[in-house]
Amino acid sequence: MQMTVKEAAEACGGKILCGDPTALITSVCTDSRQAGVGSLFVPIRGEHTDAHIYIPAVFKAGAVATFTQNHQSMHDSHVWIAVPDTLKALQTLAGAYRKKFSLPVIGITGSVGKTTTKEMVALALSSELKVMKTQGNQNSQVGLPLTMFQLEENQQAAVIEMGMSQFGEMSRLAEIAAPKYAVMTNIGISHIENLHTQENILKQKLHITDQFQKDSILFLNGDDPLLASLRGKFPFEEVYVGTSETCDYRAKNIQMENGHTYFLVSHGKSEWPVDLPVLGTHHVINAMLGIAVAEKLGVSAQNAICALKNYRPLAMRQQIHEANRITIIDDSYNASPDAVKSSLEVLSSFKKGRRVAALADMLELGECSQNAHFDCGICAAKSGIDFLVTVGERSKEIVKGALSVNSKLEYKECETNEQAVEALKQYLTAGDTVLVKGSRSMHTDEIVRALL
Repeated sequence: MQMTVKEAAEACGGKILCGDPTALITSVCTDSRQAGVGSLFVPIRGEHTDAHIYIPAVFKAGAVATFTQNHQSMHDSHVWIAVPDTLKALQTLAGAYRKKFSLPVIGITGSVGKTTTKEMVALALSSELKVMKTQGNQNSQVGLPLTMFQLEENQQAAVIEMGMSQFGEMSRLAEIAAPKYAVMTNIGISHIENLHTQENILKQKLHITDQFQKDSILFLNGDDPLLASLRGKFPFEEVYVGTSETCDYRAKNIQMENGHTYFLVSHGKSEWPVDLPVLGTHHVINAMLGIAVAEKLGVSAQNAICALKNYRPLAMRQQIHEANRITIIDDSYNASPDAVKSSLEVLSSFKKGRRVAALADMLELGECSQNAHFDCGICAAKSGIDFLVTVGERSKEIVKGALSVNSKLEYKECETNEQAVEALKQYLTAGDTVLVKGSRSMHTDEIVRALL
C-alpha cells in the first residue's frame, strides 16, 4: 500500500499533531512487534493493555506515524495523528483504502467452515486469477481492516473472511470490505450465547450483503435448512450448492477412501468429477462453493476443480498425523456442535483399528450448551467410536449422550488436557485413530503435541 500521512488523516477525520504530512505510509499494524519502516501504528485499548504505551517502540523500529486517542497536542519529529477512537479510525481508513480498488471482493461468512471455504474459493479462483485472500482467520473488527491494506493494483479478486459474534459487527465489516459477492456456509449455533437465536444469527450474517449491487451474487449452502428457506427473497441472484435436486450445483456419488473425498458435481447439463485430498462430506459443500464462485467470475470449472486437488488443511483443522503407528486427526483449532459432528464423520471413515474421540468443552453456546453437548455424545456413539475421552465440565454431557446410545462404551472424564493425554497414552495402540477437538480456549492442541 501507499498513502501519505495527509491522505490517511483526511480519510479517517484525524488531526495531524506533528510531523511531516507528506511522509509515505506503506503498511498499517496494530501489533507493535510488526512495526517497521513506513508503518502506521494503530494503538488499540484492550481489556488489559492500552497499546499507546508501545508508541515509542514502534518509532524506534522505523514507523512513520501513529494514531492516538490519548493526546490532543504533541511536539515530535515523528507523525502523531489524533483521532477520537483508534479502532474506528482504523476501520474508516481501511474502508477508504478499499474504495481505491475496483476488483471483485468475495466475502465469506457462516457459523462453521469459513476459513476452509475461504481457502477453497481462493484456490479455485487462483487457477486463472491473481487473488488476495485473508491470511489465517483475520476476520474480526481488527483483522479484516488490516487485511484490506493488502490490496494491490495487480490483483484480480479478493477473498475476504468475515466473522462476527455480536449484533452489528457484520454491518461494520460489510461497510469496510464492500463485497460484491458473498458466500454463506451454514447457520449453526456458534455464538448463540450472544445472539440468542439461530434466526438472529442468520439476520446478522445477512448484513454481509449490505453493500450489494444489482449484479451481486449470494452463494448459499442449499443443504442448510435456514439458508434454503431464503430462496427467491432477494433482489439479486442466489446460487445454491448442496446435495438436493433443487441446488444449482449438486454433489452426487460422494465417496471417501484413502484420505480423499470423491464426488461428481452437476450444474445444468455439465457434470465433472472432483477429487479432494481431504475427508468429509462438509468439504464437498466447501469445494462446490469454490467451484460455483469461480464459474460466476469467469474461471472454468475444470481449472477450478484441478486447482482444488492441491488443497491442504490449515494447521489444527483436520490435519492428519502419524505417530508411533497411531493416526491423529488434529482438529483442535476450535469447536461447535456442527463441526464436532463433521469431524466424527471423518473419524468413522477410518476402518482399521479402534476409533477414539477426545472432545473438550464447546463454549459460547448459552442455554443451548447442555443439549448441544449431549447431542454430540449421541453422534459420537452412533459413529461407532470405541473410546471417548472428554475434557471439561460441560463435556460431561457428551458422555451422558454417548452412554444413552451405548451404555457399554468405554470412556474417561478428565479435568485437564494432561489427564486426557495420560488416558489416551494408556489406551492407544498401533493401528488406532484418535480425533482431538475442542473450543480454542480449551487448548486441545496441547493433547496433539503430547501425542506427537
